[in-house]
Amino acid sequence: MSARGGARMRLRGLVRKEFLQIVRDPSSIAIAFVMPVALLLLFGYGLSLDVDRVPVALVAERPSADTSDFAGSLEGSRYFAPIAMSAMPAAEQALLDGRVDAIVRLRPDFAARERRSSGAPVQVIVNGIDANTARLVEGYMDGATNAWLARRAAEQGVPFEAPVEVEHRVWFNPDLRSRNFLVPGLVVVIMTLIGALLTAMVMAREWERGTMEALIVTPVSVGEILLGKLIPYFVLGMGGMLLSVAMATWLFDVPLTGSFWVLLLTSAVFLLVALGMGLLISSVARSQFVAGQLALITTFLPAFLLSGFIFEIRSMPAVVQAITQLFAARYFVAIVTTLFLAGDIWSVIVPNTLVLALMAVLFLGLTRLRTRKRLE
Repeated sequence: MSARGGARMRLRGLVRKEFLQIVRDPSSIAIAFVMPVALLLLFGYGLSLDVDRVPVALVAERPSADTSDFAGSLEGSRYFAPIAMSAMPAAEQALLDGRVDAIVRLRPDFAARERRSSGAPVQVIVNGIDANTARLVEGYMDGATNAWLARRAAEQGVPFEAPVEVEHRVWFNPDLRSRNFLVPGLVVVIMTLIGALLTAMVMAREWERGTMEALIVTPVSVGEILLGKLIPYFVLGMGGMLLSVAMATWLFDVPLTGSFWVLLLTSAVFLLVALGMGLLISSVARSQFVAGQLALITTFLPAFLLSGFIFEIRSMPAVVQAITQLFAARYFVAIVTTLFLAGDIWSVIVPNTLVLALMAVLFLGLTRLRTRKRLE
């Protein structure tokens, strides 16, 4: 038998051994398939950055047809759920109790001043504990007020004069659904966990059980050992990715605007990075507990916090922005969100994929070098 044939048979045996280990170990199946389903359901349905039907206390200190018309404009908006209150003390107490997020106050002279050239002021008090929601409510209220004024002017046959007229046009996510951005980003987090956590635990488990020493004394080479670990978990990770993409498009109606094959290719490159990081961690830590903790700290947390998945990178301090460039998840989030929402934008896809490819070569190369030293 030729050396090449022997290497092929040894590699086939190692891959088969790992697949059998995966089948016998329910935790690997859970991480690859159950965890993506749980995370997608949790984040897809439970987490939303949209602000709809905000409870608002509406205080009309002297009810009139004008105040009722204004209240009707808020009730007709999908952004507000107005609650009529008779006086400011009750509204302020509701704001303190958290029953409403804002107060809209129409003073007793609202109807009279609304017909004057100077106009009638509308007081808006917003709960600023959640700054993001406060800014959104403030913007929605400005928009609702301008829409009401424009409708009133049209009914009276007079021009509505505003200092600036803004024409909105939203690219890539016209429905402004935060789910369309969060779900693709969650695919990155899932692939990071599958790739890095599983492989980090696998090698460490081999050392703990003493089976790595048994492999060392066999004729298998370092490359065959690493390939025997990579191939099964690469297949497992791509399976988890396909499941996540299927749920994103069919269950959550997230549009996949770009090419599925480009997504598949870039996902494979990123998965190699995650697998390389996991193997490198396991070559340093021979304990499953330590390897798992290192994998979570060095891969999951950066993928969750520093990748742009939830928090906008450009809003971070300059030092933190520079640190984010060290983590592969940042580049894959840019690729995935672009492919899902914008399409095949090669000026984004190509440079980020090249960075991921370099990272894959780096981590897999370091793993091979470090493993060889330990085997020697």
